[in-house]
Amino acid sequence: MIVVGGPTASGKSALALGLAEALDGVVINADSMQVYRDLSVLTARPGPADLARATHRLYGVLDGAERCSAARWRGLAEAEIAKAHAAGRLPIVCGGTGLYLRALMEGLAEIPPMPEPVRAEAMALHARLGGAAFHDRLAARDPAMAARLHPGDTQRLIRAWEVLAATGRSLADWQQGTAPGPAAGWRVGTIVLIPPRDALYAACDARFRRMVENGGIEEVRALLDRHLDPGLPVMKALGVREIGNFLSGEIPLETAIARAQQATRNYAKRQLTWFRNQMAGKSGGDRHVIDAQYSEKFSSETLSIIREWR
Repeated sequence: MIVVGGPTASGKSALALGLAEALDGVVINADSMQVYRDLSVLTARPGPADLARATHRLYGVLDGAERCSAARWRGLAEAEIAKAHAAGRLPIVCGGTGLYLRALMEGLAEIPPMPEPVRAEAMALHARLGGAAFHDRLAARDPAMAARLHPGDTQRLIRAWEVLAATGRSLADWQQGTAPGPAAGWRVGTIVLIPPRDALYAACDARFRRMVENGGIEEVRALLDRHLDPGLPVMKALGVREIGNFLSGEIPLETAIARAQQATRNYAKRQLTWFRNQMAGKSGGDRHVIDAQYSEKFSSETLSIIREWR
């Protein structure tokens, strides 16, 4: 199995596509927003031309009204990997959601299901306090988890709170008992893209503007017309809030674009840190780090390395 990881706009999808073409591979999505069918343009999901070149799985497979947890995604991904192997094809898992990649490669803690009232109470408290104050409240009760989380990481903050409230134990304690991931017994080749920050930020800015020009506004309008729960993951996709504010007349389009670009750069910065610390810096196994924005010249180099692994 090949894992292609990296921050948003690093070019990992193009690299995975090229590898799939050359190695008779199946590209399996590991991006938490690309699983939703509601947002194709705004999540940079592979388009018709890419889908015609190679088989892609787990892209746009869930409705925006659903929630896709790391555990749910892992089950879906494991099934697609098994299908690829059964067909004699190479699974190529591609994405930038670190929690998903960790769930696949290292496993997840077996935490009991959360009672819905506990989850609802945690979400309501976060909505009332806001991210920074909620983070402070969590730090007072669970300093270990608060130290790991950014005040803007809404989903994981709420998760940490609800686990503590429901079980009386920190999520950090549960994670110490993590069982091996489904990929533990497989040979995994890992390719990580770590572009220079300035190049990555420029790519983020340019790509978001292209998204707006290529139907991003219409896509957000259609999503908002569904009147979904604002706490759903799809409603927190990069650009949804900012374009929504433009559509409601609160801000001009250029302001919305600038704010969405800033939010994307902030997210890319957090991803860079994660991939450097969690994947690029680890020794052992088959691992290749590309310290640049992807371009086609890296495809032949990477192919040669993978063939050496195999």
